[in-house]
Amino acid sequence: MKSSDVCFLQSMEVEHQDMVGDDATRFALKTELLQRVEALGLQQALFPSDEEPIDAIVQQLEKINSIPQLLHPNHLPTLLGNWQLVYASRGTVVTRQLASIPNFGGTINIKRVWQRLVAGCTRKIFASNGAFLDLPLLGEWRLQADGVWILGADEKTAKVTFDSFSMQATKLFSRESWSFPELKISVLEFFRNQAEWTTSYLDEEIRVGRGATGNLFVFRRE
Repeated sequence: MKSSDVCFLQSMEVEHQDMVGDDATRFALKTELLQRVEALGLQQALFPSDEEPIDAIVQQLEKINSIPQLLHPNHLPTLLGNWQLVYASRGTVVTRQLASIPNFGGTINIKRVWQRLVAGCTRKIFASNGAFLDLPLLGEWRLQADGVWILGADEKTAKVTFDSFSMQATKLFSRESWSFPELKISVLEFFRNQAEWTTSYLDEEIRVGRGATGNLFVFRRE
């Protein structure tokens, strides 16, 4: 066998060992991440908090991410679909506002927060962000924001704009049979705010996104 062939085989073996090592590390990190998030409970995981171990695990996952351009069309089948938000390092738009009200945020029961991504036309993804909340005395309510991602040229970032918001009492006063029609509010184009969103990790089970300020969001496939 030629020396060049031996070198090639050796390099292939090292590369294979690295891939196996990364897969094992990735599995271990994901397992620890999900265990720590579950131990927090959804309420604490989605309100602003200082959870450095979780943030550190996510950063390690981002470093060994095997997909360089996460928003490339080839990876859309993995990206699209229904995701449940399981952790937000600095809370969400809703939970940050609740946390700013003394002794009020703790009385809100967050039952579920989700995001649905659907393919749009060229370089666009339609996004729906929703939550089910139990409000004191008022029962269960559904909040939802609908908008669009405009994918950036780097195939990692997207400009996110929401064009409508809706809310509905699904179990008014906690009664199963009591509900209100959905109230939907469209946002005029002039008033729509645009935010930058980076997808920093993606696989079949977990997705990580970061806002412009570095706030990280961990989603789990539903």
